[in-house]
Amino acid sequence: MSEKRLGILGGMGPQATNDFYQFILDRTDAHKDQEHLSAVIFSDADMPDRTAAILSGETQPVYDRMLAGAKLLEDCGCHAIAVPCNTAHFFLDRVQEEIRVPIIHMIRETALELERQGRKKACILGTDGTIQSGLYQAELEQRGVGSAVPDPETQRLVMSLIYDEIKAGHPGDMDKFSAIHRGVRALDCDCVVIACTEMSVFAGHHKLPSYYVDAMSVLARRCLEVCEVPVRPMF
Repeated sequence: MSEKRLGILGGMGPQATNDFYQFILDRTDAHKDQEHLSAVIFSDADMPDRTAAILSGETQPVYDRMLAGAKLLEDCGCHAIAVPCNTAHFFLDRVQEEIRVPIIHMIRETALELERQGRKKACILGTDGTIQSGLYQAELEQRGVGSAVPDPETQRLVMSLIYDEIKAGHPGDMDKFSAIHRGVRALDCDCVVIACTEMSVFAGHHKLPSYYVDAMSVLARRCLEVCEVPVRPMF
């Protein structure tokens, strides 16, 4: 039984936060309630859209709200914080400077996982904000992994799947994803990073092959490791 408490700064979006906590539960090697990880979940659904903030340059309101949420979790006695939103990581290094609790960085952990797997080149499947911020490209480069991004038409379909489908409460259009899949396969990559937690929700509805590496799954497993909770040997 771990003495540690995980803080989850979510609401970006709410369904992704729900799925992330389910990821935590599914990956915990527990046989009774007391063997699960204690967690404080703050699902801040009023958080401004991260992609819009990055693309417009109006980033201060998102940063201020994210810092307030992180401090709330710190005040709740959390030993580590996870943020199940890839685009939000644009703000997290700055947030980390203002709090003592370590933030488990999903993008860095995913880049490290791809290095461990021996991947050579990854396509990044995320929001326009994540793509244009260069967050994944920089972290992958540091790990010796090349990167590619979808062509404009494929990226338009990715954004539609995220915003018009998953954030709207739908399971996601498989025909639309099939077109996305064809677009990313043309990029000569040996894997695709599911770099948006709404896409992780989609992957939960439609089982995807191991060619797709889910950053949210990597984050969930790493949270358990950091909090010293046994991980179920199923992945």
